[in-house]
Amino acid sequence: MHRSWKSLSLVFGAVLCGSLLTAVVMTLPSHLTSGIYADQVTSAGQAKINLDAADDLSAAFRNVAEVLKPSVVSISTHTAAKVIRGGRGKQGQRPPGFGGQLPPGFEDLFRQFDQMPEGQTPESGGVGSGVIARADGYILTNNHVVEGADELLVELSDGRKVEGKIVGTDPSTDLAVVKIEANNLQPVAFGDSDAIRVGDWVLAIGSPFGLDQTVTAGIISGKNRVQGIVGGQDGFEDFLQTDAAINPGNSGGPLVNLRGELVGINTAILSRSGASAGIGFSIPVSLARPVLDSIIDSGSVRRGFLGAQVADVNAEMIKEFDLKTDSGALIRGVVEGQPAAVAGLQPGDVVTRVDGKPVTSGTQLRNLIASKQPGSSVSLSVDRNGASRELTINLQERTKETMALMDGNGANSVMGATLEPLTPKIARELGLAGDATGLVITQIEDGSIAAENGLAVGDIVEQCNGVALTSVEDLKSALKDSKDAGRMSRLTIRRGNVTMLAPIRP
Repeated sequence: MHRSWKSLSLVFGAVLCGSLLTAVVMTLPSHLTSGIYADQVTSAGQAKINLDAADDLSAAFRNVAEVLKPSVVSISTHTAAKVIRGGRGKQGQRPPGFGGQLPPGFEDLFRQFDQMPEGQTPESGGVGSGVIARADGYILTNNHVVEGADELLVELSDGRKVEGKIVGTDPSTDLAVVKIEANNLQPVAFGDSDAIRVGDWVLAIGSPFGLDQTVTAGIISGKNRVQGIVGGQDGFEDFLQTDAAINPGNSGGPLVNLRGELVGINTAILSRSGASAGIGFSIPVSLARPVLDSIIDSGSVRRGFLGAQVADVNAEMIKEFDLKTDSGALIRGVVEGQPAAVAGLQPGDVVTRVDGKPVTSGTQLRNLIASKQPGSSVSLSVDRNGASRELTINLQERTKETMALMDGNGANSVMGATLEPLTPKIARELGLAGDATGLVITQIEDGSIAAENGLAVGDIVEQCNGVALTSVEDLKSALKDSKDAGRMSRLTIRRGNVTMLAPIRP
C-alpha cells in the first residue's frame, strides 16, 4: 500500500503542478504563452532524442562487447631464470623486441622490468592479451608479449586454459602468432583500418593489469602515427591513435569498431605514469593482416622490395625538387637493376597511388610495398614534372642482401661509397695510364663514413694499409682486418695528379 500511495502521490503532484502551470500561463499575453509552451515541448523532445541516442550508443557498446568476448584471450607467460652476459632489462628500458631506449613518455603495455643482478635474469612471468584470428586456433598478439617466453598459457573467455605455442614472430611490426589446440573457437571479424576515420568510436578489449575481458571505449584520435618505437630503423609503423583507455596487459588485444570488426592490435601508450593517459597506439589491421597470413603460411614474414629510396613530400622537398604536387611519396633514388629502376621509376618522381590506393607519405609507400608478397606486381600512379604516369613493378623479396643495396653496403659498396675496379678504359677516360690499378668511386651517400672522411666521386682508392687493391672485396677484407685489430685503416687515394693518405676508422 505504501508504494501504491507513493505512486499516486507522484501522479497527483504532477497533475497539480501542471494545473498551476496552466493557470500561470493563462494570465500571460497570448503571444508569449505560445512561445513558452513551444520551448518546453522542444526542450523535452530534444532531451528524449538525446536519451534515445545515448541508449543506442550504449546498446552498440554492449553488443560489441558481447560479440567480441569469445574472441579475446588472456596470455600468461613464464620465463625461466637464465644466465646472461651483462645486465639487461633494467627499469626504463624497452621490453624484448623494442630494443634501445624508449622515447620520453612511452611505456610498453605488457611488462615493467625490475632491476636485476649483473649476469642473470630472474624467473619471470607476465600477462598480455590476444585475439583469435582463425577458428583452427591461430591467435594474433604482440611480439613483445611472447618473446623470450618458455611457456605460454592461453585463457579463453569460457574459462578454459590451453597451452600455446609460438608459430612465428615479427619484431619489425611487434606482432606474433600463437597456436592453440581447442574446439569451438570464435574468430574475430576483420575490418578495414584504412576506412576508419578520426572521430570514429572504437572499443579496446583485453587484460589490463590482469583484469581479463575489460572493455573501454573511445575514439580514433589520429592515424598514420610513426613514433619510432618498434624495430628501430627496420621497423614498420602506421599506428592508429586512440583515447580508449589501454594499460599494461592490454598489449596484443583488439581495437574494434562498432560493427565488432577488428581494426587494430593495441601495442603502446604515451604516458608519464605507466598507466593510460588517453594516448594509446594500435597496429592497424592493414599492417597486421599480411604479417598474420605470411606467418601462418610459411612460419616467417616475406616482404616485397622496391629498390628505391623514398621520402615525404613537404615544403622543403617541393622546393628542392621543383615538385608539381604537394602529396605523395617522393622517390629520392633508385638502385640500378632493381624493380623500381627496371620499371622506369626515376629520382624526383612522386608516387601518388599504389594499386589505386592513395599514398600520402614515404612511410605509407614503404609499408604498402612491404605488405606485398615477393614476386607480385603492383601498379604505381606517378607524378613526373606534373605529368601522370602509370607504372607496373614486379617486386623482389626484401632481404638483408637487397636492403644492403639501399644503405650503401651492397656488393660494390663500402662505407657508403660505391666503387668499381679501374679498367684500362676507365683509366684512359680519367687521363691515367692504361696500367693504373685501384678502385674508382662512382657514388657517395650523404652523411656516410666515406663522405665524412672527405672521399669524393672520381677518387681512385689504390691501396689500403699498403696492400694494392684490385677488387671491392680486397678493400672490404682490409678494412675488416683493421677493425678487428682495433686500429685505423690508411687508404692511398689518387685525386687527379695528387696522391694522398686518408686515415679511416670504419
